[in-house]
Amino acid sequence: MRLHKLLLCFSSFVLINAQQVISQSASYLDEYRSGYRGGFIDSLTVPDKALNFLVIGDWGRCGEYYQKEVADEMSKASVGADVSFILSTGDNLYPDGVASIDDPLWNRSYEDVYHQFSLQKPWYVVLGNHDYRTNPQAEVEYSKKSARWNMPARYYFKKMPLNDGSGKQILFVFLDTSPLIDKYYTDSYYEENVKTQDTAAQMAWLRKTLSDPDTSIRWRIVVGHHPLYTSGKRIKSPETTQFRKIMKPVFDKYKVDAYICGHEHQQEYLTEGNTQYFISGSASEVRPVEGNYPGSKFRASEHAFEVFSITENQLQVQIITWEGKIIYKQTVSHL
Repeated sequence: MRLHKLLLCFSSFVLINAQQVISQSASYLDEYRSGYRGGFIDSLTVPDKALNFLVIGDWGRCGEYYQKEVADEMSKASVGADVSFILSTGDNLYPDGVASIDDPLWNRSYEDVYHQFSLQKPWYVVLGNHDYRTNPQAEVEYSKKSARWNMPARYYFKKMPLNDGSGKQILFVFLDTSPLIDKYYTDSYYEENVKTQDTAAQMAWLRKTLSDPDTSIRWRIVVGHHPLYTSGKRIKSPETTQFRKIMKPVFDKYKVDAYICGHEHQQEYLTEGNTQYFISGSASEVRPVEGNYPGSKFRASEHAFEVFSITENQLQVQIITWEGKIIYKQTVSHL
C-alpha cells in the first residue's frame, strides 16, 4: 500500500511537471529531456517561430538589490523562450562604471551573477550615465575579452534575421545617449568623458542608419539608456524633455517601431504616435513610480526584466519579476 501511494505521488509529480514543461517553447522540452533541471517560468509562452530575446537595464550591483534573483529568473526564461540574445539598456556597472577591462567589478557584477549556462548568449550593450563616470571605453574594449559581451563602439547597429522564414530582418540601432544631454557637461562625475564625444557625428550616423533602404528591414528598433517618456521620477525633468526634443522628430521621420531604454528604475510600456516605448531599468534597484504619463499603458516598481518575441507582423513583450511572475503581457501588431 505504501509503495502504491509513493508510485501515485511520483506519477502525479511527473504529470504536473510534464504539463508545466509543455507550457514553455518546444526547445524547452528538448532541453528538459536532455537533462536541464534549472526550472521554468510558469505560463511563459512565445509565438511560433518568433525571434526571442531578453532585456535588462540598470543592473550591476555585485549581485545585491535582487540582482541575483532577477538573473536566476532570466536564466529560466532564456531556456523557456529559447532566446537568441540579451539586450542591456545601460548603467551596467554601478556605482561608477569600471576602470579597465580587468576591473574586479566585471566578475562581481557581471560574470559571477549571470553565470548560468543559458545566459551564455550574445549580450548587446549600451552605455548608461553611470558607465560614463570612470572609463566608458573599457566597456567597449571588454568586447575583445569576453565572448558574449558585444559593444563594438559607443554606438552601433546590427541586423537580425527573423526566425519565421519571411526573409525579413530587424534593424537594431544602439545609441550612446549620455553625451546628447546637456546636464552631464556641467557635472564633475561626467563632464570629462562626455566632452570627448562628437554628438553631431552620432546624430548624422543615426539618421543615415535609420534611412537604410534595405527592403528586408521589417522592424526598426532603437536601444538607448535615457527615456523620451516616463511616469517615473524624471517625468518632467529637463533631461527627459531635452532628449525627447532631440529624438522624437527623428523617430517620427524614420518610422521607428520601438524604443527600448532604462535609466528609470522601473518597468513601463508607453505609446506615443506610432512608436512603442519600453522602459526596463529595474534589474536590481527599484524606485516608486509616482507619475502617470498619459501614454502609459503599464508601469510597475518591480525588480524585473522583459522578454521580447518578434515575428514579421507582431511584437510581444512579457515582464517577469524576480519571483518568476509574469506581471504584464502585450502584443503589438506591425503598422
